[in-house]
Amino acid sequence: MFDQFQLHDRLLKALEPLGYCEPTDVQREAIPAAMTGQDLKVSSETGSGKTAAFLLPTLHKLLQKDAPKAGTRALILTPTRELCRQVVKHCKQLAAFTHLEVNAITGGHDFKYQRAIFRKNPEILVATPGRLKEHIERGSPDFNDLEVLILDEADRMLDMGFMDEVMEIAASCNPERQTLLFSATLDGQQYVGESLLRDPQTIALAKPRQASGQVKQQIVLSDDEKHKNKLLLKLFEQVEYDKAIIFTNTKAQANKLAGWLRYMKLEVGVLHGDMDQDARNNEMNRLRRGRVKMLVATDVAARGLDIKGMDLVINYDLARSSEDFVHRVGRTGRAGEEGLAISFITHRDWDLMVRFERELQIRFEKRKVPGLEAKFKGPKKVKASGKKAGVKKRSGENSKEAGKGNEKVKKRHRDTKNIGKRRAPSAKPAAGKWGDGFAPAPIKKKPARLDQDED
Repeated sequence: MFDQFQLHDRLLKALEPLGYCEPTDVQREAIPAAMTGQDLKVSSETGSGKTAAFLLPTLHKLLQKDAPKAGTRALILTPTRELCRQVVKHCKQLAAFTHLEVNAITGGHDFKYQRAIFRKNPEILVATPGRLKEHIERGSPDFNDLEVLILDEADRMLDMGFMDEVMEIAASCNPERQTLLFSATLDGQQYVGESLLRDPQTIALAKPRQASGQVKQQIVLSDDEKHKNKLLLKLFEQVEYDKAIIFTNTKAQANKLAGWLRYMKLEVGVLHGDMDQDARNNEMNRLRRGRVKMLVATDVAARGLDIKGMDLVINYDLARSSEDFVHRVGRTGRAGEEGLAISFITHRDWDLMVRFERELQIRFEKRKVPGLEAKFKGPKKVKASGKKAGVKKRSGENSKEAGKGNEKVKKRHRDTKNIGKRRAPSAKPAAGKWGDGFAPAPIKKKPARLDQDED
């Protein structure tokens, strides 16, 4: 039970209607450690409850003392707008019975509106690094009183190139703050840990790039885009699901696939980085409320989205890295529930799939779709080069010597057509053959040409 952590009574009251009963492994390890005020580096697989693991101790710390004249007291950085919105929603639920205010600063909103948010001085601010850096350059925020800095999905922020923004934001914060770094993996976090954290405690509950064990992993061999589209329709008929998300690698492909599915009379949403914030929010609300059952998205939806009933993930395009693959698959099989992930594999994806198996320590199950079998059956076995069929190398000899006695001499027609015929005297016998009864032919002097001058 959560009362074992001695959290504030108002937080325990908020947990009851949310259905929080037993803490997850990451919550059991991270909450008491964070409440001591120590810096933390925490890694845990997606869907394991990391958000509550850093929100509960942070809210508890802010409730321990009143600071009405202070600026922002807790700052949470997230890589995407969708994850930012999710964290804000979760934070408001946990702080429902407190006076603490939480707000968001992300791209897609007007600067004047967001400057008004800073003037209201919310105790908790959730932001994306790019937009917050722009506000810092304009002098809007005040982080001199900051007590807690949290980096959520830190590995993703580094992958997206936000290292400079994160470092600049951290430099503008109170140096006496507590810093919490949460991620699905700790790969590549060494530099961040040394730069931002002071003598941190490391809590590693997931191996690097480990896929969730609650998700069944399958692959379907495919040939091209037309074949993938046919497979997609067939899978929707075969698989029972509440909600599904289909991942593509590009925004153009996401729009194209969503348009084709709508042409096929299927209700589908689309989500990618080129959409404005209102459109993105609208698509997510349609999915959550059940107005659409499937969403076509790029990797912008691979992190942080926690949608109830998401039990099917389809990788229309295979992810470019094992980290992105882990987070895509992590949209299902959350909070102990089972999920299914199906990846389409073309001949170009085979080597990448094998690498994922090795790095993530998983084994993909091949799924067959009757009537839509691919021409591609997997890589063909290639015979070792440099060996001739039927010729064995003799011991003690190199390959050239071994093949000398076994080489076939090519017979040409011009070599056999004069066999048995008498040979005529040659005008120029071969060297060393003068004693064979032949004499050299006399050398005739070529007459001078009349049109040339003599020397």
